[in-house]
Amino acid sequence: MSNKAKARTKGPVIAIDGPAGAGKSTVAKAIAAMFGLRYVSTGHFYRAVALKALRLGVDLTSAESLTALAESTGISVSQNERGDLRTLLDGEDVTDSLVSPEVEACVSEVAKVPGVRLALLEQQRSLLREGGVVMDGRDIGTVVAPDADLKIFLVATHEERVRRRLAQARERGHEVCDGAVADGVAHRDRIDSEREVAPLRPAPDAVVIDTTGKAPEETIAEVARLVAWATGDRSLSPVSSRVKGERACYT
Repeated sequence: MSNKAKARTKGPVIAIDGPAGAGKSTVAKAIAAMFGLRYVSTGHFYRAVALKALRLGVDLTSAESLTALAESTGISVSQNERGDLRTLLDGEDVTDSLVSPEVEACVSEVAKVPGVRLALLEQQRSLLREGGVVMDGRDIGTVVAPDADLKIFLVATHEERVRRRLAQARERGHEVCDGAVADGVAHRDRIDSEREVAPLRPAPDAVVIDTTGKAPEETIAEVARLVAWATGDRSLSPVSSRVKGERACYT
């Protein structure tokens, strides 16, 4: 029996990757709710380590220090009744702190460290063992879950992704300027694509979807059709055509 067939007996694993602002979280969360699957964002793991490093004053330029920090950090994720992802850092719910401008500014520097990625990889893979999960990130289809039942890679133009990031930050009450956000997205793209370990790229068998100019509902519907087709399981028909409380914006 193939690895994918074995995984399917436990429920499908859906991998959704892409750069910042492409719509990963919006789509992954909606697909998980539609098909009754768990939702996990590996970005929360790296953000949690970045937050801890900031709190402890760890040198963000020291790969050795960041690796040691990641190796000694316990991270767990769960969903509340609304399906929102909650992240515990050493037992503390730090979800709201993970989207602060300070964490946003340094998370890619933390995530590019090979030792940090290795330290968090097993924690991430442990969430796949029971199957039935939609996981988003930047290396799910290539590293974390190379045998996923379906691999999606979302893209969008730089301008579109900057616009979404600006809207997201302002909705959260953060004071940001257009130029700083544009520079931040470009900087993160560069780090993500050029890092030595697990650079951002689509898996050879990933379905690439451009979300530029598309409403979230349109992308979600497209991915939902792919999920139903890839699993070939009628029991995985969407439980609803629209997720309750879904908002017409990417996050």
